[in-house]
Amino acid sequence: MRLPVNHFRGRSEHVLDGKGRLNIPTRFRDVLRQQYDERLMVTPWRKSLKAYPLPQWESMEMTLLTRLKERPDMNKMIKYMIGGVVECPLDKQGRILLPPKLREECGIQKEVVVSGVMTYFEILDKEGWELDNKPSEDDFETFEQSLLSSGLL
Repeated sequence: MRLPVNHFRGRSEHVLDGKGRLNIPTRFRDVLRQQYDERLMVTPWRKSLKAYPLPQWESMEMTLLTRLKERPDMNKMIKYMIGGVVECPLDKQGRILLPPKLREECGIQKEVVVSGVMTYFEILDKEGWELDNKPSEDDFETFEQSLLSSGLL
């Protein structure tokens, strides 16, 4: 019998506390507890932080190191990702501390959006998310056409 695979799905808004702690959504904590453990590896990426369960991150590191041998032109970005990662374990209240340097690097203020992307989730500044990621009517039109041509609608 195959065990069910749990993924990070959905999006929610949160407010960081005065120390920069983020309350991880319950459904994401459940995925961590059921499938992984309570350690997250958080790395900066453009205007967001990407949070990976430790086993997912370790697998990604090995893939990145292999790619480095194949594609030396990726050296700078691989070093950026691996060098910028911070282990952020969940505390007893289900929060992680986002270090000031990571928040500053990605422009994360007090209000954030936490968005699941299956095997990891993103943490973005709410205002930035609304400017850069909220779909427009044109985005929906284009996506709808793609879904129709794929037979998904």
